[in-house]
Amino acid sequence: MANDKKISAVNSSNRKTPLEHTRNIGIAAHIDAGKTTTTERILYYAGVVHKMGEVHEGTAVTDWMEQERERGITITSAAISCGWKTKVGLFSGINHQINLIDTPGHVDFTAEVERSLRVLDGAIGVFCAVAGVQPQSETVWRQMDKYGVPRIAFINKMDRTGANFLGAIEDIRTKLGKNAHPLYLNMGAEDKFEGLIDLISMKACIYDSKDPLGEKFDVVDIPTEYAEQAKKYREFLIEALADDDDELAEKYLGGEEISEDAIRSAIRRATLSLNFVGVIPGSAFKKKGVQMLLDAVVDFLPSPLDLPPTKAFLDDGSEIEIKPDDADKMTALGFKLMSDPYVGKLVFCRVYSGQLKKGDTVYNPRTRKTERVSRLMIMKANDREDIDVAYSGDICAIIGVRGIATGDTLCERSFEGILEPPTFPEPVISMSIEPKSKADQEKLAVGLQNLSEEDPTFKVTTNSETGQTLIAGMGELHLEIICDRLFREFNVDATSGRPQIAYRETITGEAAGEGKFIRQSGGRGQYGHAVIKIEPGKRGEGAVVLNEIVGGVIPKEYIKPTQEGILEGATNGVVAGYPVIDFCARIVDGSFHEVDSSEMAFKMAGIFAFKDAMKKASPILLEPIMKVEVSTPEEYQGDVVGDLNRRRGQIQNMETRGTLANITAFVPLEMMFGYATDVRSLTKGRASYSMEPSHFEQVPTNLLQKIVETSSRAAARS
Repeated sequence: MANDKKISAVNSSNRKTPLEHTRNIGIAAHIDAGKTTTTERILYYAGVVHKMGEVHEGTAVTDWMEQERERGITITSAAISCGWKTKVGLFSGINHQINLIDTPGHVDFTAEVERSLRVLDGAIGVFCAVAGVQPQSETVWRQMDKYGVPRIAFINKMDRTGANFLGAIEDIRTKLGKNAHPLYLNMGAEDKFEGLIDLISMKACIYDSKDPLGEKFDVVDIPTEYAEQAKKYREFLIEALADDDDELAEKYLGGEEISEDAIRSAIRRATLSLNFVGVIPGSAFKKKGVQMLLDAVVDFLPSPLDLPPTKAFLDDGSEIEIKPDDADKMTALGFKLMSDPYVGKLVFCRVYSGQLKKGDTVYNPRTRKTERVSRLMIMKANDREDIDVAYSGDICAIIGVRGIATGDTLCERSFEGILEPPTFPEPVISMSIEPKSKADQEKLAVGLQNLSEEDPTFKVTTNSETGQTLIAGMGELHLEIICDRLFREFNVDATSGRPQIAYRETITGEAAGEGKFIRQSGGRGQYGHAVIKIEPGKRGEGAVVLNEIVGGVIPKEYIKPTQEGILEGATNGVVAGYPVIDFCARIVDGSFHEVDSSEMAFKMAGIFAFKDAMKKASPILLEPIMKVEVSTPEEYQGDVVGDLNRRRGQIQNMETRGTLANITAFVPLEMMFGYATDVRSLTKGRASYSMEPSHFEQVPTNLLQKIVETSSRAAARS
């Protein structure tokens, strides 16, 4: 085969599993769709664990943190490796290594999903057969689109009342805009869910009702009552593939008999091109459909060789391609940091090319420093296995490197490229935290530093006016978990203030501003003078500062300090002291002094010019708006809608699925504190909700003065 030469060139003779038989995948979904339970079943059937853990019992392998086990949710993504050998399919009889990452579903921990998807080759999207596509399902789907991740879908909870497999697929098509088609059909649903029909082989897999572990199932001919439906949906599947695949279309239009392998190959090609999503029904809790899901992972999701080369960026802005090749220069991306009480800082890495060996010295282009890898491990949730070498395509953890941040490139000294790091959203909520005693002060500083290194969406700042330590995150639960970890892991006794909203300021008009910084002190003085014009920018654009100086009225060496001054001035607006966003500032004029001008003087001039211009540019205060989706029994729909309206919510959509009403609304974050308790009271504990940051909107005039006064009082009290 022509491909053999290519494969032997990239695979080292020492590696246990060749690259083409490696799958780096993640499991992502809305909270409570069943990701962790699905992962537990995968680990059991793959032989990694000998007893299945349960989320509700706090025994799940990948939910190893105390906070995860207490709350029954995933907080931090867990990496784990397992092997799988399919009995049928394109790779039957070949053992594959699956590196699996179980990600959180709660929006407060969306950074864990973001950085995991950045380094993964494929993904499983898990959906609830009753609820279909939920808000966080859409968020993780958009993240998969952002990184171009091929995926398959698992419709979980087919055993639950109201389960609708074909309805969930239709939801994926309409809400996510994907060409989704079943690879299997369900045999029965709810308490009568007994097995799956394979639309490729046209066989039925019926589970043994007496086997509590879900390991025994019979492969038989399709029962008569399902035969017509199976034939119909197999035809739909082949038609959908023929639309995207010339090779299959030729056979289909020519009336040829299409083999099972031809269908599987077409599904694989369509999945890798991101034009097709194969869907599998199942019940992870009742242990049905997971083996078929694993077969689909091996058959349809990519190996590192199937994807386009990764791009690295050089200092001059040019790009180079990084291909998975064990013989090439070592290049890896550090995508996650974790503090381990026994071994110190762990850095999770995805090796893109070459070999990373224990004892190697690696170079960090960001810091321009080298560090030594003292230990190298493959992670199994919170357990680990020491290894001597990690090959291209592997996901591993290293110990011994210190000056590493999330998104850093690790490579050989002769390689100057930087891999694209994952991007993260800005925090939307903050609160103060103070140690209770002098002894806790140092422990608090260490704990906050470690946690901010681990989590890119957790920020620590000090208020320069009050001296208060402020922590910021993605939501109430996020900050609650941070405080809990400070107490348990770092033994810090501290008090926290009420969460504060991350308001922002912007401008609605255009204005010019002038800033002068002149000091005379007997000797050499200080002189800086800048004139700027500011105008509103596009929403989400951030701060843009342009240099439009002509004729050298401000020398080139003072332009950058002036720009820095403008950006520093934008960290505290003139309405209520909040950061200013979405504006464009242009430096248009100024003057300098041959002797007295300095970088510091022009930086101060930039700050003064920005403040002067902003006061005249019709500044406004913006508040974060959350997209809220509530799922409630129909009889409580009116109460829930009324409550959302009282919270200044704007109802966007209401739809009914079975006996449940799904309500989508935009609600200011300020009005959502304590909503979990309130919605439970309204619905006798039967409703659930989720929310995610959506956008910023202007604060209503009647509330503006109150917010400004509250902000001033808080600063005065501190």
